[in-house]
Amino acid sequence: MEGSSPIYLQITDYLKRLIASGELADGDMLPSRRELSAYLGVNPNTVQKAYRLLEEEGLISSRLGAKSYISLTDERAEEIGRRILEGEIRAAVTSLKRTGLTLDEAVSMVERYWD
Repeated sequence: MEGSSPIYLQITDYLKRLIASGELADGDMLPSRRELSAYLGVNPNTVQKAYRLLEEEGLISSRLGAKSYISLTDERAEEIGRRILEGEIRAAVTSLKRTGLTLDEAVSMVERYWD
């Protein structure tokens, strides 16, 4: 995993993207904290922190000594997808503004790639 944000946030963002894309759905089992930490090569406490955040957001449920499962409604999955998309659009608009493009030029560029 790469990026400037902390690893535990990268893990939560990645899992949210899997939820938004439909690759993870309600009831799907997640790897254990130890399995995921070994796979990613990170400290198990890092994965624990990511899972705890997802639990606080109501996206996964865990039982003591048991695996964690995705726990969400279709509406919640759609909301996560919208938030991710809005963040990406916001970042793209910021980048376009930094280049000095006008709104019309930016829209023209988007239209060119839309097709």
